[in-house]
Amino acid sequence: MLDPELMERITTHRAELDGLEAQLVEQLARFDPSGTNSPSPKESSSE
Repeated sequence: MLDPELMERITTHRAELDGLEAQLVEQLARFDPSGTNSPSPKESSSE
């Protein structure tokens, strides 16, 4: 089992990455309105 402090740090960083991923998807949608470059929900959920 991982140290609780380490788990908290991982969780925090994961939340930050999820936010950045959402921003990137929005930017890609503006760049390519057809959405062909946007990842599908299946591809973006890697849990």
